[in-house]
Amino acid sequence: MHEMGVALEIARIAEQKVGALASKLTRIAVVVGDDAGVEPSSLSFCLEALLAQAPFAGAVAEIIRGTGDELRVDYLEVDDGCPSY
Repeated sequence: MHEMGVALEIARIAEQKVGALASKLTRIAVVVGDDAGVEPSSLSFCLEALLAQAPFAGAVAEIIRGTGDELRVDYLEVDDGCPSY
């Protein structure tokens, strides 16, 4: 199941990008194209398992269906403690 390898790399990218704020990460969105060679439901399952562990403290994975062979982290959402209006 190579989706776990993909999920591990996504988690590594997220941890690298948000650094010390990894525990405040609330959502990771990933675009998965129809020809990416990745099963979206399996990737979602793997990401949920990884995001339930430290340092992510329960962030949510959002899989966005794309076209072609696209596979990329679309955005990382972090709770910065400021109220949103």
